[in-house]
Amino acid sequence: MGAAKGYIKLEDLEVYKLSRELSKLGWQIYSKLNWQNRKIIGDQFIESIDSSGANIAESYGRFHYLDRIRFLYNSRGSLFEAIYHWLSLLRKRGIISEAEFHELRLISDKLSIKLNNYIQSIYHAKKELK
Repeated sequence: MGAAKGYIKLEDLEVYKLSRELSKLGWQIYSKLNWQNRKIIGDQFIESIDSSGANIAESYGRFHYLDRIRFLYNSRGSLFEAIYHWLSLLRKRGIISEAEFHELRLISDKLSIKLNNYIQSIYHAKKELK
């Protein structure tokens, strides 16, 4: 998909940029964990954060709008798993600081809103084509 045809490159989508920023911060937390915490909680935390961005990317490569939206729903589910479950547990168990927790929550809240808006924009674009 080229910009010449009016398409935005994946790397330029705000929703994708936010997912990458979240992955970067998640990796900073993950890389500081000891082996036991990585095994118990960290692996699932980083996998779910990375999965959110990966699903956005995969949706971008899909043609049919319902197929695209399905991957965006998966992205949202992975985001919620990462933030509302794993990140929350990391904080409650004293593995990360309040500052780290709030930094990731701030970005994830922005991403969640952008993701919902992106899903709605795909629905609306399809309705306008009819």
